[in-house]
Amino acid sequence: MRTLLILLFGCMLAVMACTEGKETDAKDATPADSAALRVAVTPTLDCLPLFVAEASGLLQSEGLDASLLTYTAHMDCDTAVARRAVDGTFTDLVRAERLRRQGVPLQYVASTNLSWQLLSARSARIRQLRQLDDKMVAMTRYSATALLADRAVDSAKLKSERVFRIQVNDVGLRLSMLETGTIDALLLPEPQASQARNARAHVMFDTRQMNLRLGALVFRDDAMRDSVRHQQIRRLLSVYDQACDSINDHGLSYYRDLIVSRCGVKSTAADSLPQNIRFDHAEVPRQSDIDVALDWLKKQ
Repeated sequence: MRTLLILLFGCMLAVMACTEGKETDAKDATPADSAALRVAVTPTLDCLPLFVAEASGLLQSEGLDASLLTYTAHMDCDTAVARRAVDGTFTDLVRAERLRRQGVPLQYVASTNLSWQLLSARSARIRQLRQLDDKMVAMTRYSATALLADRAVDSAKLKSERVFRIQVNDVGLRLSMLETGTIDALLLPEPQASQARNARAHVMFDTRQMNLRLGALVFRDDAMRDSVRHQQIRRLLSVYDQACDSINDHGLSYYRDLIVSRCGVKSTAADSLPQNIRFDHAEVPRQSDIDVALDWLKKQ
């Protein structure tokens, strides 16, 4: 029965992959010589500084012509930046380093507070990592979530082949699968993790307690070298820092409605966000975090 269920998941996700590809192709129609600085974002809390900058008019006040293109999966962001449909993207260090290995020249401009929680569905009755044996965990291949899934398996001393990693790229779909009880466990960022906790999902680990900062904002190397684009990126980072200060000063609750609209979560999820989340000014990722990503990729 477990094997049949996994096969059914595979068929469903294959259809989803085709749909995601079509969406990416449509977005890739953006002219390469567009005057606007194009940044790929996802409906996750790490992108909040740019959501705030856009909604508050900070971008306009700096005279910055910038477009935020929303994708529901980091895989689509990868495709967009590789095809030069965007100049930069929010991503994780595993994905960024894999793109670099594939010949996509990227430069880090900021480490973000993207974090993940490994959660189990209430119906699965999983409370400890060792109980993931013969269970399905939703994640994305060649990403920070895959790295974290491996860490969970290793720390519980489980046989890798006994924990079924199910690739679900769309973060909203991943959350929906947990809420409907069609997945045993999964890795979610905020604010989707808060909505899952409200549905009484059990938290098995949180990367904020692991001294890992695997989120990043990257730009293509050719954009960084272009004089016009480089100035745009510098102004964007200035606006980013201002937005971080505003979020830290006012608190996440001040931007509740913006989080709901841009991240596609319930208002109760926005209300349940940990209030100690802070946003740091743009600084390149720590080498120790990049090394974690590189070491994992070498083993794949």
